[in-house]
Amino acid sequence: MSKQSLKRKIGIIIDIIMYVLLLAQMLYIFTGNIAHEILGIVFFANLIGHIIIKSSWIKALLKGKIKFDSKARVFSTVVTMLLFVCIIALALSSMGVSRTLFPDITFLGYTDLHRYLATAVLTLAAIHGGMHGYFRAKKKKKAVVLICLAAAASMAIGLFAVPYMNRHLRKVEVQYSQAVEGEKINTGSKKPLVVYFTWLENSQVSHDTDAVSGASLLRADGELMGSNRLIADMLTDMLSCPKASIKVTGGKYPGTYSKTISVAGDELKEKARPSIEKVDVSGYDSIILVYPLWWGNIPMPVASFLESADTKGMDIYLVATQGSTGYGSSVKEIKSLADGSDVHEVVSIYCEDIPKAREVLFAKFKEIYKD
Repeated sequence: MSKQSLKRKIGIIIDIIMYVLLLAQMLYIFTGNIAHEILGIVFFANLIGHIIIKSSWIKALLKGKIKFDSKARVFSTVVTMLLFVCIIALALSSMGVSRTLFPDITFLGYTDLHRYLATAVLTLAAIHGGMHGYFRAKKKKKAVVLICLAAAASMAIGLFAVPYMNRHLRKVEVQYSQAVEGEKINTGSKKPLVVYFTWLENSQVSHDTDAVSGASLLRADGELMGSNRLIADMLTDMLSCPKASIKVTGGKYPGTYSKTISVAGDELKEKARPSIEKVDVSGYDSIILVYPLWWGNIPMPVASFLESADTKGMDIYLVATQGSTGYGSSVKEIKSLADGSDVHEVVSIYCEDIPKAREVLFAKFKEIYKD
């Protein structure tokens, strides 16, 4: 076997491994975070091997020796260059969203952006590989159809199948005492109140529904519980302080998360203020506000609470939960609603990390109450 033939076969094997790894990465809810990050490292290691094997083509391209003798050849080269750019962006994004291997890197650390970049890489990789077959195919039209189908399938996987699996297949069950109970923090003379909002306590959801983390639900000792309620319980346990739930008094949100998000979007556009039960904050000097991000902002019942409660002169510590990254525009909104309060960002928790969030919360609030 000639050196060139061996290199070609190795290149094909690496390409197949990379495609498989990309698809495996899309099954994040089944592999888990650590495996996802390790597979990502393996993917980029194979990518380096791929680049080494294709180095002669890259050198020829840079020297202008590649012949663009057809529109197909131009298209293939453009796709290859776009794929390379997207892979570089995906590598940076991978480190940005990493919670295990690269926890201190935050550049491009947006989960949605990471998924879109992964979808773009998978789609462009399908086209890139398909074009190699196109140049060898006798039936060009059939090859084009197959490439289009592969690209469409890749986009569907990233944009629709993955979000669907995240929403409907990722079930979360925890042992309540193990998740909630632990070391205490002495708050001294300070009197904090944990105020939380959770979808479960404000919706028509049936309690025999599956607990899916993307839908802000989990099962604690078999009992359906809102994820933010679990966070609130962690805080009240470690700080030995009371908690209060923000509850709507009018019509509750729909029993499915997708419909709730639709309603929440309308409320946000209209700047609605749903009626809520009164939350008495008198006698406390600080509020720990636990809330989910809806459309990158606070749910409107939280806005109702902030406008109705007298928090002037209080410290408000923010604990957000989300399926993307960060606080969105919620901090700016809270500062505008809680005029006269000192608003502090504490931690924004990714939905998958909620069951094991006590350690992070403890470290953050131990620092806050160290005096």
